[in-house]
Amino acid sequence: MKRYVYSFGGGTADGDGKMRDILGGKGAGLAEMSKAGVPVPPGFTISTEVCNLFFENDHKVPKQVDEEIHQALDKLEKQMGKKLGDPNDPLLLSVRSGAKFSMPGMMNTILNLGLNDETTEGLAKKTGNPRFAYDCYRRFIQMFGEVALHIDMAKFDHIFDTRKAKVKAKLDTDLTAEDLKAIIADYKKLVKKETGREFPQDAHEQLMLARDAVFNSWNTPKAIYYRRMEKIPDSIGTAANVQAMVFGNMGNHSGTGVGFTRNPSTGEKVFYGEFLVNAQGEDVVAGIRTPQPIAELEQVMPEAYAQLRDITSNLEKHYRDVQDFEFTIEEGKLYMLQTRNGKRTGPAAVRVAVDMVEEGLISKEEAVQRVAPNQLDQLLHPVLDPAMRKGLQKIAAGLPASPGAAVGRAAFSSEDAVRLSTEGPVILVRKETTPDDIHGMDVSKGILTAVGGLTSHAAVVARGMGRPCVVGASSLAVDEAKKQATILFEGHKTVLKEGDWISLDGTQGEVYLGQCKTNEPDPKSHYFATFMQWADEFRGDFGVRANADIPRDAKAARVFGAEGIGLCRTEHMFFAEDRIPHMQAMILARDEKTRKNALKKLLPMQRKDFAGLFEAMDGFPVVIRTLDPPLHEFLPKRENVMVDLAKLPYASAKEKKEMAQTYGASVGELKKHLPELLKRVEELHEFNPMLGHRGCRLGITYPEVTEMQARAIFEAAVQVAKKGKKVIPEVMIPLVGSVKELENQKQLVVRVANEVLEDAGMKDLKYYVGTMIEIPRAAMTADEIAREAEFFSFGTNDLTQTTMGLSRDDYTKFSRQYEDLKIFKADPFAVLDQDGVGKVIEMAVKLGRKTRPDLEVGICGEHGGEPSSVEFCYRIGMNYVSCSPYRVPIARLAAAQAAISGHRKAEAQRTA
Repeated sequence: MKRYVYSFGGGTADGDGKMRDILGGKGAGLAEMSKAGVPVPPGFTISTEVCNLFFENDHKVPKQVDEEIHQALDKLEKQMGKKLGDPNDPLLLSVRSGAKFSMPGMMNTILNLGLNDETTEGLAKKTGNPRFAYDCYRRFIQMFGEVALHIDMAKFDHIFDTRKAKVKAKLDTDLTAEDLKAIIADYKKLVKKETGREFPQDAHEQLMLARDAVFNSWNTPKAIYYRRMEKIPDSIGTAANVQAMVFGNMGNHSGTGVGFTRNPSTGEKVFYGEFLVNAQGEDVVAGIRTPQPIAELEQVMPEAYAQLRDITSNLEKHYRDVQDFEFTIEEGKLYMLQTRNGKRTGPAAVRVAVDMVEEGLISKEEAVQRVAPNQLDQLLHPVLDPAMRKGLQKIAAGLPASPGAAVGRAAFSSEDAVRLSTEGPVILVRKETTPDDIHGMDVSKGILTAVGGLTSHAAVVARGMGRPCVVGASSLAVDEAKKQATILFEGHKTVLKEGDWISLDGTQGEVYLGQCKTNEPDPKSHYFATFMQWADEFRGDFGVRANADIPRDAKAARVFGAEGIGLCRTEHMFFAEDRIPHMQAMILARDEKTRKNALKKLLPMQRKDFAGLFEAMDGFPVVIRTLDPPLHEFLPKRENVMVDLAKLPYASAKEKKEMAQTYGASVGELKKHLPELLKRVEELHEFNPMLGHRGCRLGITYPEVTEMQARAIFEAAVQVAKKGKKVIPEVMIPLVGSVKELENQKQLVVRVANEVLEDAGMKDLKYYVGTMIEIPRAAMTADEIAREAEFFSFGTNDLTQTTMGLSRDDYTKFSRQYEDLKIFKADPFAVLDQDGVGKVIEMAVKLGRKTRPDLEVGICGEHGGEPSSVEFCYRIGMNYVSCSPYRVPIARLAAAQAAISGHRKAEAQRTA
């Protein structure tokens, strides 16, 4: 018979650490610790499979599961010598979620389950500590009321804060037993008012309601949002962990804390975490009280601290990874409540991986696989400019929870952050964040909270998202209703209002008023350079190039390890202020001679650009795409020209001068120029520009445009080659759908190349002519096109649009519904649609290489820097991917992981 409930504790367990799919990360960790003899409060785990059965069975668990739960509870009661619901000596339980992958704060926890009016009195008598008993009961009603009975937490907080104010209690611990009894009475009235029934007194009913609440929390909006953000499958479900309670709130010899075996922000090998005396676990992570650094536990409870250091060090060696742990000390006795592989920032992940190789804990191959490719993005975050920050007013300081710099406008609620983010960068400023703030955190560049510690919700989630974060900035008094914060810092009072610019330093834990300049990080640091060297060893000869249009981007790409340029978009060069008039003159020309004269003025500019790219790449290939967009994109909008034409007779001298500057004409020419411009704009108007007169179609109808660009490319190549540098030009013809189109443009490019190279005495300079595959017909006739093309580069942005019949610009209007309904697994313009577009690409690669076995194949769309898309490109045999310069390290690592995975699969097949 299939099993659904697994017991643990007392040195034994039904499961183990390898059963994360079934027990979830938390349950697997508890089982493994139990088997290792670590002091773990006993309990049982209801498997992740039950969560799925719960939703399939109309939010009910099967009878077999209920029976297994009762059996596990009987076993737990015998282990503890207590019974659930016993009025004299009650067994109290915690019920916690725990999916395979960590989702901090996204799902529900209930503590002190089993308390009711009778058992609370029994607990008070048994412990001789009425305040402790009533504190546990009020916590339970509050937590259970929110999680299982769906009562707004703010209503409980209002009752609690009102009582604190009435008795002038500064801290929660200042409340007396009588105060807590009064709060409990008011809580119970609130429950009756909100639910229409008394607070549940049956402990077994409480357990079943808590279990169901944990499962239901799997599908709350915040949990769904987090899974989508972290790419966690919806189908895996969460386990529910039921555990005997141990109490950190029994007095000054008790406490609770969370920690990491290494610093999760920097990766430094230091014992890291926080604790609170006389508190329960939720107090630490919720930021209700600002906790103490874990190092101070050595002075407060030295024996427990020594035992904690010993246990956690052994756990790190056992799991060979950084451990994120939770513990409670009850009357001086230490209990471990959780261990799991710790979430960490990108910089920390890289440092830990390198350090653990050097410590002999893991291999280089394991190190390369330990870091998620997107985490590298965090190493490439900017930092506040040191000189400029000196001139800004420091308005707050807190704990450095997540590194990096963020500059943006202040928003005091998640809803406001989402709204303001459409207008520019935002910093979310909160008293403390809760899991409900996930959407606001996601759109914000940085996060600042007034309370909370390094393991608070804001800190943990920000680190996972790679957002700079400062927490515990106690000088902030946040007023969400007024959309402002009053800050008293170092004798100065500042009122920060919505929309004010602030600069955040998540590495130092500092906040400045104003908009600071940011500087780029150093990708040559020891840890990053070492790690990327290892990644490149496993990546082998699979190339990573960069999309770069100007020499500055090309130089940045080389710094990040790019091995060439996979896409230079020449049209971007024409939009410069000194070039657009010549481009417009070329477009407005009514004959070839006038058009060529305009192009002559552009040629030296393009030659200079290309020479800069060749020099920056110094021996690596440079793929240059000929003009791609329709000509109307270089002209003013039709509506603007019509308005200015209508205003012209009535315009002031100043307005006419501004018009003349806008249109690149003299004031006297405007009367003639504007009507001609409007006529040309209307002639070039297209109903569907994306599928209109653009790409190779422009080059065929205006061959002088392709000729000018080809001449600029090869004159630049000659110029750089004469300096002794190796140059590898690759000319890419866009939007080809027929081999005849490529044949036409290739003949022109080859003719110009041969003329330039022969005149320079460099006939041996090797170059290539290829095409961008971006429409389905090109993919379907790739065998024919490969007769002319020496390389293929897949333009997956347009190929996705044309294959799926989906506009990239318009998809955003309904993308949320499509992704919520699982019609699309992800945004197909961000993550390659391997089932559809991927099949088109794979077919084109096979057809192309059938004609030309040595065909070079790459990808240059946005997907070239997305890890799962890189893995696909590697798997189908492409030669390289190309992406933005700052995503080059991500692509390098993704390719290395794809190579390791491919090697392992091949080994498995060979040995099978």
